Amino acid sequence: MVVKLLHEKGLKAEHAYTAAFASIGLSVASWYASLKAEPAGTARADRWGIFIGEWAPTFFGLGLALANYERDHDRHHSTTH
Repeated sequence: MVVKLLHEKGLKAEHAYTAAFASIGLSVASWYASLKAEPAGTARADRWGIFIGEWAPTFFGLGLALANYERDHDRHHSTTH
């Protein structure tokens, strides 16, 4: 299970949520930077913003999966110890 492996490597739900919010901010920043720095204009800026913005739902989903795993893991350990 990927979530178990990530949890064992030290990744927590709050890390995934932080990455999700950071990707939202990075999406806006990359859109703005691309709009100002590249001659391709709005179309390319929009593509950069959308590309990075698509990371947020993945990180939120991963955060939810980790939160559920952590809750179940903690519940299991509290009843067995």
